[in-house]
Amino acid sequence: MDKQNSKFRWIVFVSVLFTYFLMASQRTAPGLITDQVMRDFHVTASTIGLLTSIQFFVYTGLQVPMGILADRYGPNFFLIIGAILTGAGTIIYSLGTHESVLFFARILTGTGDATIWVNMVLILGQWFKVKEFVRLIGFAGMTGSLGFLLATVPFSLLIDFLGWRGAFLLAGILLCLCGVLLYFVLIKKPNQIFVNEIVSLKKVVQHEKTLFLIKRIFSNRQAWALFLCHFGIVGAYVGFIGSWAVPYGMDVYGMTRSTASQLIMIGLIGALIGAPVSSWISSRLGTIKRPYVVIHIIILLCWAAFLLFNGTPPFVMLIILFFIIGFGYGASALTFAVVRQSFPLKESGIVSGFANTGGFLSAVLLPSIFGVVLDQFQTASGSGVNGYFFGFITPVIFSLLGLSGVISIKEKRRQNSKQTE
Repeated sequence: MDKQNSKFRWIVFVSVLFTYFLMASQRTAPGLITDQVMRDFHVTASTIGLLTSIQFFVYTGLQVPMGILADRYGPNFFLIIGAILTGAGTIIYSLGTHESVLFFARILTGTGDATIWVNMVLILGQWFKVKEFVRLIGFAGMTGSLGFLLATVPFSLLIDFLGWRGAFLLAGILLCLCGVLLYFVLIKKPNQIFVNEIVSLKKVVQHEKTLFLIKRIFSNRQAWALFLCHFGIVGAYVGFIGSWAVPYGMDVYGMTRSTASQLIMIGLIGALIGAPVSSWISSRLGTIKRPYVVIHIIILLCWAAFLLFNGTPPFVMLIILFFIIGFGYGASALTFAVVRQSFPLKESGIVSGFANTGGFLSAVLLPSIFGVVLDQFQTASGSGVNGYFFGFITPVIFSLLGLSGVISIKEKRRQNSKQTE
């Protein structure tokens, strides 16, 4: 019996996704205690902004190196270390007594967080056949959105009950325990069950020189198509929803902060639904590219609708637009289904890291570009409301780049059930 036909693969699936669920929650959980950290540590808003973004920068910068390391040495070790690093960083954050300690903790957390997606994709690729993988990658994407959901009301209640230090300490301990769990699930138990398979794999694996591998992947049109595909669909959602959605609702529609924050929740609900539904549709149709192209076109039309209505679409339409944009973000997990289909497992790590870099690079760029546009109009007219109209040109351009990427994808069709690579 091999890995892809064993019942044990479902234990692996649940263990890895539970770890991802907890790790994803710690990306945004610190935002819940911004005012408390400013008060306890006597720091400015700009310091908090840098503290919030530093994990994001570390995560983005480590995607390609992590992909190379995962391909070379295997994903199991790095996922285990990543869970422990994230847990350790969260524990240090909870115990910090100076802002420098908080920065160190978030860097450590970002380093651990950078291991999760690439290695999770590789692990699922090893344990599941291509057709199963296409279905399950959507549930993996949904798990990340559930992690973000955990870092809202549920984690706020935990903070109210234990205090912010107690809540983060508990989260850190749980993540470290996840690292221990993954050791038994990914290494110890498989070494006992699949001894012959592991030995045979070690004999046949040959590693290409890293520089030649990087050069070959970075000159591969399919890899760049996936980079652009992810760039267009992820950054527009994460960059706008995460940074400017609430100010947009308050400035343009006169909403209160709490009401405007519900726009983020609507996008999150869309993402929760979009991940499994898009994967299910692709699996049923036997093609990833066709539904993914349709999703990219719809997302482009949604961002263009903001321009069509001069930045202020009717409120009912606004709700629908946020939901659909969130749905498209959930469907971005299909990028990695294409990676699994197009590249051998020994190269999936670096390609997944390269594609993921595209998504989070755009997520870094869009808030800054949008902010510059708003500042420009604030200076020129004394009001930033009109700036939102021109600001929406940025996600439209990003979406066009994403559409060009997904159209450029070359898909392998007619997969057979015996395919395991």
